[in-house]
Amino acid sequence: MKIQLTINSALEQTEIHIYAKEYNEQIEQLMKQLKAANTVHAGVIDGYLQQEIHLLKITDIFSIYAEDSKIYLQTDEQEYEAKRKLYELEKQLAKDFVRVNKSTLVNIHKISSIQMAKIGTTQLLLENATSIPVSRKYLKDLKRHLGIGKD
Repeated sequence: MKIQLTINSALEQTEIHIYAKEYNEQIEQLMKQLKAANTVHAGVIDGYLQQEIHLLKITDIFSIYAEDSKIYLQTDEQEYEAKRKLYELEKQLAKDFVRVNKSTLVNIHKISSIQMAKIGTTQLLLENATSIPVSRKYLKDLKRHLGIGKD
């Protein structure tokens, strides 16, 4: 695959052109990634509920979690299925979301409190009263992301 970048200050917005001999799985994956990145940057993400596609504002999402090999977007009203991998969403939403355990990302703007128990377990309480366990492995990164604790 040949990749070329051309900078043109006369353009009003970024354009992406793909030239291919044929449409194959690699091109399809590339198209999906580009569309997904473009949607996330617009401040919305696609969530699926039965046969409907909903455009969810990132600011409305409390958490993103994996369960039974599916990814879910939790809002105050509903849980939607995502068609992306958890690690892709973590990368794309790194500004607003942080991983708190192996299968969960949390919107840092929706955290109400951090509850630290004596036995070393930590729970996050979100604004919608959802409690999410924080594993020790991710606690330091969570604190760094929130700007609390010592380095």
